[in-house]
Amino acid sequence: MKALVIDYRYYEKGLSVSTVPWSGEFWKERLKKIVSFKTKESVKTFMDDQVLPAFTELKEEFLLNGIAVEINYLPDDLKIHLEIHHDVVNNFIYGVMGQKRIVSEYMVDDDNLPDLDSNVTYFPKTYFGDSREGYDVQYFTKNELISDVLKHYDRFLKIVAEHSNEMFISSDNNSL
Repeated sequence: MKALVIDYRYYEKGLSVSTVPWSGEFWKERLKKIVSFKTKESVKTFMDDQVLPAFTELKEEFLLNGIAVEINYLPDDLKIHLEIHHDVVNNFIYGVMGQKRIVSEYMVDDDNLPDLDSNVTYFPKTYFGDSREGYDVQYFTKNELISDVLKHYDRFLKIVAEHSNEMFISSDNNSL
């Protein structure tokens, strides 16, 4: 019963207000992204141009604060994650991977949208070390990605630091 209560608190816990990804500052660029469909190559470009620089900048700053961080990038698999190792609790993992989506034939045939070569598109989706469901981050800038990682790390630390969760948090799942 206690584990269920902790799970409930974890998934219902409000996230830090340290980031607001849709400020309106980059609305023209986001509109272009919204009405275009992505290839695997465009997701890899997003990872190279936004995610990897964000993770690298975060890693450097974490190191300045005495926290070791590892970045694992598998460009051929469209997968990258930032990992902070912990000895007695599960590691913190924030990753981005290329995800395939099938586009409806209605969208493919729509004259008011850019032409599609096929009904397959790709997008960058987050994943986490605790297996929570991720979300689409294709519209995030480098700084918004940094903010997003930090709000999840803040959440992670608050949950593992809570004394009442001690019994249920272990390092058993540190292999991803």
